[in-house]
Amino acid sequence: RSNYRSFSQLVTRNMSYVTYLGQEDAQNIDIQLFDEYKFSIDQLMELAGLAVATAVERSYPSRGEVLVVCGPGNNGGDGLVAARHLALFNYRPTVVYPKQPSKHPFPSLLHQVKAMGVSVSPTLPSDLSPYVCIVDAVFGFSFKGANNIRAPFDTIIPALVNATVPVASVDVPSGWEVETGSPDGIQPDILISLTAPKLCAKQFRGRLHWLGGRFVPPSLAEKYSLNLPEYPGSDQVVLI
Repeated sequence: RSNYRSFSQLVTRNMSYVTYLGQEDAQNIDIQLFDEYKFSIDQLMELAGLAVATAVERSYPSRGEVLVVCGPGNNGGDGLVAARHLALFNYRPTVVYPKQPSKHPFPSLLHQVKAMGVSVSPTLPSDLSPYVCIVDAVFGFSFKGANNIRAPFDTIIPALVNATVPVASVDVPSGWEVETGSPDGIQPDILISLTAPKLCAKQFRGRLHWLGGRFVPPSLAEKYSLNLPEYPGSDQVVLI
């Protein structure tokens, strides 16, 4: 017991210094969560998506319509889970899901969100004004090549850049380089970093920066010298 350090001892109480991850470290942490700590992708997506939905609820408490734009990878899976939880939180989400992978767990996540009565469309609505916010869950920290975004996302991303509705980006604003950001890309109102913020988050100039993904084992946090804010109580998100 004397050698055990609780997670609260591994996180910082000083919000002025938080660890920001490069792309390689972010990918390696993900791999270790799967391989060494035996998390399933379903578990991590459920926790991440719940954190996203919670951050949206905290940031936009007036219930209304929310548009959740999902990409074909894990970031999109987080978005599907977030949409399901937003429906449970009494929002009215609509999912835009242009490319729907057939591999596990995406068909199950899609089935679950549809079972909640959430509308799913392959195309972005032409009028975005009815929405309280747009959840940007298109590309995550594995994204490379901001100048080579393929259809249909080559039209979706510019639409989000030009949207007058607030955008809530999941982990990395879509189209941003993970380490350097993109001054001409999406400029989200809120950013929900997952596990730990990525280097590009230093370029975030929006209203609220949340951290979610409360699943990091203490030994993994120590291995990567993760300096993270302490989550209050049983909260799934914390402001950075």
